[in-house]
Amino acid sequence: MNLTALPIAALAILATVAVANSALAQAQPATPISGVLGKIKSVSGSSLEVATPSGVVHVLIKQPLTTYKQVPSDLSHIGSDSYVGVPSVQQPDGKELAKLVIIFPKELRGAAEGSVLLDPPHAATHNRMTNGSVAKPVVSHSRMTNGTAQKNGGTVLVVRYQNGSQTISLPANVPVMLVAKAQVTLGAGDSIYAATEESPNGTLTTNKIFQFIAAGNGK
Repeated sequence: MNLTALPIAALAILATVAVANSALAQAQPATPISGVLGKIKSVSGSSLEVATPSGVVHVLIKQPLTTYKQVPSDLSHIGSDSYVGVPSVQQPDGKELAKLVIIFPKELRGAAEGSVLLDPPHAATHNRMTNGSVAKPVVSHSRMTNGTAQKNGGTVLVVRYQNGSQTISLPANVPVMLVAKAQVTLGAGDSIYAATEESPNGTLTTNKIFQFIAAGNGK
């Protein structure tokens, strides 16, 4: 196609369509990846036992193993393709207020995707957890978000996941952490997320483990 022969109005339309298509692509929720989230019960060089709400899960460790931990960051590191985790608490007016923002690397995009209420049904508080990609602001009443998120004026993240989205307000001093590759020593009591693959016989293996709370660390 000879673009120089097109009227200026036509070029403007093409540009508008291209921008719209780009925005739609960014708004797509992340594809969930399989994983185990919980607290390490025991660990060896070849496997670990992870205590989860549904029971203890045995995971084989595949080499080379990549481990991750949290390092301090800031909101400027959140882009249109970011996948984030946001613990939040519901305010009296129903809005979600972030307590922390965690930025995941691309290889962990889709980890724990979804929206989950962390407190029991009749608890006085309503804590949630959000992992997701940055998406356009939308109205949502979902309880917890691990999915896709987007900045809105630097004060709001909209987290989108496969079945919906959640708008979360960001206080001015919200802590931001980056999930970065690092050598860590895994031990009993660590809170971790292990990205897993399942073999035909049901065995789970991992070569990526994120240690988000080390045993004895009150963070």
